[in-house]
Amino acid sequence: MPTVSVGTKGEDALRPLHDRHTRNRTHRRSGATTVPTQSERELDEQERVTTMARSRYKILENTQPHFLTCTVVDWLPVFARPALAEIVLSSLQFLQDNNRIVLYSYVLMENHLHLIASSADLKKEIGDFKSYTARTIIDELDKERAVGLLRQLQLAKLPHKKDRFHQFWQEGSHPQLIQGDEMMRQKIEYIHNNPVRKGYVDDPVHWRYSSARNYAGLNGLINVTTEW
Repeated sequence: MPTVSVGTKGEDALRPLHDRHTRNRTHRRSGATTVPTQSERELDEQERVTTMARSRYKILENTQPHFLTCTVVDWLPVFARPALAEIVLSSLQFLQDNNRIVLYSYVLMENHLHLIASSADLKKEIGDFKSYTARTIIDELDKERAVGLLRQLQLAKLPHKKDRFHQFWQEGSHPQLIQGDEMMRQKIEYIHNNPVRKGYVDDPVHWRYSSARNYAGLNGLINVTTEW
């Protein structure tokens, strides 16, 4: 797997919410009956909404570009850590180098990734991407002894995911079929302006973790296909 050096320059920009997320789930018991806490009721509702969302968003045509979003559980700002951002970018480059996806645009924020991509089997490739990056990031956090963050990823795991101790990505990727050049332009502009809307930079090309630099004729951290 190739690696992409992202350095530490973007660390502060990706960090603004890093210390604000804590999670504390408890059970209150009355006799033999477990009374769900407010947090647990919210989790049940979140799972219901996630299931509904999965039924609404589907990849319609594999070979056509889709706009996709991958979000970290609980919107935890994990990509404030450059080593974790590097795992995501290296994985996207690997998929391109092996002709598994065509990547047209992307932006990596502190807790989510937007991208436009196409593939012969886009659902499988995005699923593999999320599985690999989740495992590798959790391994990296283990190595860094990031006990607090690992605990949050453990608490955020949905109840039906019994084959793992942690959950890194939220379920689904909310794919939207790109229907024509105008929609492609709109989505690319939306992607590149994410850091501007957040107030992190004044110009999209100043955000190193996106394809804005590629489209401006500058060197990006990874390659993208700018002709479509």
